Amino acid sequence: MVIKVYLATSSGSTAIKKKQQDVVGFLEAIKVDYTQLDIACNVDNRLWMRENVPEEKKPANGIPLPPQIFNDESYCGDYETFFDAKEDNAVFSFLGLPPPPGSKEARQADKEHIVENGTHAEENPDDLVEAPVEELHGEGEGGEANDEDAEGETAGDEAPAEEEGEDEQTDEVAEDTHAEAEEQEEEDQVEEAE
Repeated sequence: MVIKVYLATSSGSTAIKKKQQDVVGFLEAIKVDYTQLDIACNVDNRLWMRENVPEEKKPANGIPLPPQIFNDESYCGDYETFFDAKEDNAVFSFLGLPPPPGSKEARQADKEHIVENGTHAEENPDDLVEAPVEELHGEGEGGEANDEDAEGETAGDEAPAEEEGEDEQTDEVAEDTHAEAEEQEEEDQVEEAE
């Protein structure tokens, strides 16, 4: 995919020059490869650009002004739509390119992907499978969990979130069995004490 920016290198308008510089400078800053195509000196470039800008994007006089941005043959937009995409941290999607990993746009796309798959973007998958220490280790003396023992036992013993999620029913049965065993043990101790 080649990003093509149609420019007028010999424009008399300072506004057009500033817009062109803004687009080119930003593309260079985010390290997007692009090709500049001059419409002032090359009639073929000018005609191609005019023919391929969609009718609804052309101004009232019918002649689109530079800069116009394309991804190969696909129209991306003009300066105003580029500026809006830049403000919304959506330049890569505007250009039809995948965002680089770790960028704001990539994180936003990940959140949208999570929402599309039926979970909430605010949720952290690691937080979904956390259980209180009392459930993991039972209660200590006096009905409270012993935090020091719990920390020592859980260090490195945690299974990946995916495996725990797959065995929810097994975990529930194990917890029920464990709770029943504790209750039986307490009853046995009470009987022995009497």
